[in-house]
Amino acid sequence: MSLPDRPNILWISLEDTTPRFGCYGDTLARTPNIDRLAAGGCRFPNAFSTAGVCAPSRSAIITGMYQTSIGTHHMRTTHTNQNTPEMPTPYSAVPPPYVKTFTEYLRGAGYYCTNNSKTDYQFTPPITAWDDCSNNGHWRNREPGQPFFSVFNPTVTHESGMWERDERPLTTNPDDVQLPPYLPDTPKARQAVARQYDNLATADARVGELLHQLEEDGLAENTIVFLWSDHGEGLPRGKRWPYDAGIRIPLIVRSPGTLAPGGLSEQLVSLIDLGPTVLSLCGVQAPAHLQGQPFIGPQAVARDYIFATRDRYDESYDMVRAVRDKRYKYIKNYYPEKPYLLWIPYRNRHPVMQEMWRLHAAGELEGDEAVMFRYPRPAEELYDVENDRYELNNLASDAAHHDVLERMRGALAQWQSEFGDMGHLSEEQMVAGWYPDGTQPQTAAPVFIPINAENPGMAVAIEDGQWEAPLLLQLHCSTQGASIAYTTEQQEEARWRLYTEPLRLPKGETTVRAKAIRIGYRESDENIMRLSVR
Repeated sequence: MSLPDRPNILWISLEDTTPRFGCYGDTLARTPNIDRLAAGGCRFPNAFSTAGVCAPSRSAIITGMYQTSIGTHHMRTTHTNQNTPEMPTPYSAVPPPYVKTFTEYLRGAGYYCTNNSKTDYQFTPPITAWDDCSNNGHWRNREPGQPFFSVFNPTVTHESGMWERDERPLTTNPDDVQLPPYLPDTPKARQAVARQYDNLATADARVGELLHQLEEDGLAENTIVFLWSDHGEGLPRGKRWPYDAGIRIPLIVRSPGTLAPGGLSEQLVSLIDLGPTVLSLCGVQAPAHLQGQPFIGPQAVARDYIFATRDRYDESYDMVRAVRDKRYKYIKNYYPEKPYLLWIPYRNRHPVMQEMWRLHAAGELEGDEAVMFRYPRPAEELYDVENDRYELNNLASDAAHHDVLERMRGALAQWQSEFGDMGHLSEEQMVAGWYPDGTQPQTAAPVFIPINAENPGMAVAIEDGQWEAPLLLQLHCSTQGASIAYTTEQQEEARWRLYTEPLRLPKGETTVRAKAIRIGYRESDENIMRLSVR
């Protein structure tokens, strides 16, 4: 059975998750539903996020643009910097005017798009991004026969799920847990990772519910299912870092009739490729400015490298850039004089991080367990990730790898040159360019232009009135890059539609409400027009 030309798409987006699944060979995992999904689809073991933390990564996913290209690289924009009171906080990132959420292109092509319900894009989700962005978002609310793109975000695997916040009994035996060699092997550390296994089992049950709902609705055979995580695991030297523990993510795609069941693809995939891939599979033309590329389907393009970044995360500024191919990882530290472990109080709530600080203070960390306390950092790091999976043997000064070092340096420099890197700007400079007077700009309100034989669209805007049929109603916003949402419903909880072309109004009375939004700007005021068509 082959998929229709306009297949449905289901995304299941986990948080803070490395591939601790049975289908990835983890014998401690209890993930029967995820394993079943993989058995019917294809695994991509060389899939990576663009950052080791959620908001920069999610901004790249939803826009198809690297976070360092559009100013969404700092985590988060709610940062309060008491030393720079002139910088508005929180602020919303303001990408170039042509940047949209890629879901707008799907909506413009007739897809029903829902998100349930995490966003974390570094900007307020525009009203034009989703048909429904709420805890009620579901494909079941679409019009009959309408193709859908639906996203569900189980959050149970977030780093905070490993904290000691309650007395829940563990169902995973901490004695069975394997820790990477750069973390201290203590009972407290083992218990934290055991909690992650328990939380993954809970997430797996939610995956099972969603897959069952597809089957109940008779949609399993015409829906492409993607399962992925926004970045790697929430452990020290994982989350917030461009080491594989922080950016390597699970990626499973089930596409009936097009991807062989039980498949395995070793190709490199970046999460920035997700949006362009969906557009391609749905037959929707992708704008040329998107920086990701399809990784499956007839328009698939092979990757030579993936790229990842680290910048200000919470209170502390940093700048790290990384490039990886299938065998080597190159990391450039722009602040080698800084310690690895900058002050991030949220991270310090993690029980494994607390163990690391306790043992370091007592002088009891040795060997690889002390790697995050070494000072200074190397200016450059190079790892043979094929033979050094934990990235502990830095080859940057190894003469035998000089050619590899030069190649990887060049690949990173080329990427920064091609796509830009706003990390070279101070955050204050960047935000001042967006908020020149210190306040967030507001999108101009849309105006209405009725078009018929009497008025061929010459006037800038016309008030309520009576018009002869046939009548088209054009909407216009003077803010560059703004999108317009409209509805003819009068209740407060109306369904807002994406405006793409003039509305053909029927005879009789019609009231049209409209508002506009550019990403990073405040939403416009709402305008209303009442028309009578004779």
